Amino acid sequence: MNIKKRRLLLVGAGAMGRELASWIRFDAPEWADFEFGGFLEDNPHALDDYPAYRPGIVSAIAGFKPDPGDALVMAIVDPTIKLAVAQNLDDQGAEFLSFVHPSALIAHHVLIGRGVVICPNAVVSCHAVIGDFVSINLSCTVGHDVTIGRGCTLSAHVDLTGFASLEEGVFLGSHASVLPRAKIGAFAKVGAGSVVLRSVKGRATVMGVPAKQILP
Repeated sequence: MNIKKRRLLLVGAGAMGRELASWIRFDAPEWADFEFGGFLEDNPHALDDYPAYRPGIVSAIAGFKPDPGDALVMAIVDPTIKLAVAQNLDDQGAEFLSFVHPSALIAHHVLIGRGVVICPNAVVSCHAVIGDFVSINLSCTVGHDVTIGRGCTLSAHVDLTGFASLEEGVFLGSHASVLPRAKIGAFAKVGAGSVVLRSVKGRATVMGVPAKQILP
C-alpha cells in the first residue's frame, strides 16, 4: 500500500535554500513522511545557474496558498524580509517546521520555536531560548541561558556567550561575538568579526573590536 507523502517546500531559493535542499535527508525518520516539493521564490531566475535542483521554483511567495498537507521550512536569512514573508504565509494558513541538522548539538532544557533553522555543527547550550524563525548558521555557538528573539539571523561561526540577549530581528555577521549578558536591541546589525562588549541600541549597526556604532 502506497502512502502519499506530504510536500515539503523551502521558502527562498537563495544560498540557504540550496543548502537546506542539500542537507535535508528524506530517508531520516523525522522526514520520512515528506518529499521535496521545490522552492517558493519571487525571483524566477534564482536557480538559473543551479539546474540540479528538481523540482525547482514551483511558485512565487507572493500569493502562495498551501495545499492540504504542505509544510514549509524558512530559508530566508534577512530578518526583516523573513518576518514579513512568515507573517504573509501564516495569514494563508501555512505550517512551518523547524530544521535541526543531525550534527548540531542541542543541550537539554532548550526551547526552540517554530520555523527555526539550525545548521551543521552548531552548538546550543542549556536553557537557551530560541524564538520563531531564527536562523543559526554553520558552526555557531549559543551559550547557556542565551535568549534569541524571533526572526534573528546568526551568520556562520557566531559566538553568543552566557546570558546574552538578542531582541527581535537582529542580524549578526560571520564570526561576530557577543560577550556575557550583553543585550542587542531589535533589528540591530553586528558586523562580521565584531565583538560586542555591552548593550547595542535597536536598529543600530555596530562594527569592530570592541564593536562601536557606525549607523544610523
